[in-house]
Amino acid sequence: MEDRPMLVIPYATQTGNALDAAERLGREAERRGCRTKLLSVDDYDPRSLHQEVAVIFVVSTTGQGDIPDSMKVFWRYLLQRNLSKHWLEGVHYAVFGLGDSGYQKYNFVAKKLDKRLLDLGGTAIVERGLGDDQHPSGYEGALDPWMLLLWGSLSQIKPNFFPRGPEFLIPDWKLIGQPKVQITYHKIDKKESQLSASSGLGCPDMQIERTRPMYPGKSSPDRSRPDCFLKMVKNLPLTRADCGRDVRHFEFEFVSSAIKYDVGDVLEILPSQDSAAVDAFIQRCNLDPDSFITVSAREVDSHLRTPVDASTVPIKLKTFVELTMDVSSATPRRYFFEVMSFYATAEHEKERLEYFASAEGRDDLYQYNQKEQRTIVEVLEDFPSVQMPFEWLVQVVPPLKRRAFSISSSQSAHPNQVHLTVSVVTWTTPFKRKRKGLCSTWLAALDPQDAIYIPAWFQKGSLPPPPQSLPLILIGPGTGCAPFHGFVEERAIQSESNSTAPIIFFFGCRNENDFLYRDFWLSHSQNDGVLSETKGGGFYVAFSREQPQKIYVQHKMRENSQRIWNLLADGAAIYVAGSSTKMPADVLSTLEEIISKESGISRESAVRWFRALEKSGRYHVEAWS
Repeated sequence: MEDRPMLVIPYATQTGNALDAAERLGREAERRGCRTKLLSVDDYDPRSLHQEVAVIFVVSTTGQGDIPDSMKVFWRYLLQRNLSKHWLEGVHYAVFGLGDSGYQKYNFVAKKLDKRLLDLGGTAIVERGLGDDQHPSGYEGALDPWMLLLWGSLSQIKPNFFPRGPEFLIPDWKLIGQPKVQITYHKIDKKESQLSASSGLGCPDMQIERTRPMYPGKSSPDRSRPDCFLKMVKNLPLTRADCGRDVRHFEFEFVSSAIKYDVGDVLEILPSQDSAAVDAFIQRCNLDPDSFITVSAREVDSHLRTPVDASTVPIKLKTFVELTMDVSSATPRRYFFEVMSFYATAEHEKERLEYFASAEGRDDLYQYNQKEQRTIVEVLEDFPSVQMPFEWLVQVVPPLKRRAFSISSSQSAHPNQVHLTVSVVTWTTPFKRKRKGLCSTWLAALDPQDAIYIPAWFQKGSLPPPPQSLPLILIGPGTGCAPFHGFVEERAIQSESNSTAPIIFFFGCRNENDFLYRDFWLSHSQNDGVLSETKGGGFYVAFSREQPQKIYVQHKMRENSQRIWNLLADGAAIYVAGSSTKMPADVLSTLEEIISKESGISRESAVRWFRALEKSGRYHVEAWS
């Protein structure tokens, strides 16, 4: 058996989805008798790539066509000029990408990787697969049919990968085996428990630092400790109560020393989960919330990279659940239903779970699960005969992820603070279930009078801070205005002591009731402010619902096409922020139209002109779903 080749599956993930897809590929390969090796791209030595027999890459695209952090070193290696066009001759490869067709550069990373592997002499096993978050079944809508093609093609090219053919399937119950996670329970008496609390483990930063690295595979142990803790000092509604949406302005102070950040940066927050949901999960799974545990990966699964050493300190089971397992808001993956089926003792539940876990049941699972956004607790309560071991729950429950928000303040204007503009997310499912966004709802409910310390991390966003000499064209409808609030604050501070380049800003909302930061924008567009026409700037607002015919930011852009073109001719940069649905594509099309009209060139030439603008670093987009 050991003479048979190994199918290598490197994955590059930013949020965990590519890991989920890669694990699914690995499981399906193993069911067919194929030996597999699954690992993160940053654990893979690119120098050995030319020695592989077959490699299946699973890569996600982040932001506007950006490479996941874990893939950057690997990608730089592949771009070396000394690699010949024959370097990968004899290597068979396949690429499956995860992206969102709502973004302009849909699955850009998978497309670039596929082309580069081909240029280096690799042979594609099948045409690249492109998973789409917009598909009713998510990325699995493309992954299922792509895998069938993959196994068929690979078995023809290299039959020894599948000793009994690609159609042969090992029964699932033989593969379920042991979970990849190991739980160790510790006997700690009351005195030791009090000692742990007094030694700092009761502090939020120590709890996070000790607990999150224990979570296998999905967390980042090297950055588990928060950059800082914040205390909310202001929680202000920006929209009127009867407008149908709730947008808040939050101001936070640094609890300890301030962290330096730039305008355009992103703040990540680890939200607190609903305590009732956590208690319901623990009770439903018959767990002891007060037991002390350590969590580690079983040694055979080196790709999980969980640090296990003598310094690992036991932590309460309830604390582990609260800080690592998203039991109150995340929707489970298909594999969750597959594992549940092994532990269902009621026959009708077992049959239903097996159907949900199958390719045939994918659409019905979508209707039941994703469309209704059922939580882990709700799914478990729907199948009362299932009692899954805690080891399996840790492995298959989605991790509690940090939520990212564009910073809407300038540190020059607020030295010891950071501000956010947040839409409080609520929606109703097809079966009339009321749903709320975990982090935004939690933040909105916080009282600045309470001493709640919020764990936070700072990251570079997609909008680099502009120098004061750079003219700016800003386009940010709705909460897309958030980073530009910081840009204008920063430019206003700079203008007090130096001359600054002009800014024009296009903002959009439905009507006066959700005109975010109205007084702020108007004050800076008057009295020689940085958005005033006397300073070469401008502020233009599009109300989509104030009149019979809808008016969006692109309509205001067309009305001011000459001003946009003049600023571009003066070297201006364009910044776009907001929803990833239609807005970025509509804005891009409008900009190409303006360039064609004002410069007198063809639309095709305008597209090329704009691509050159983008390559020169003068076009930036930050969009979110």
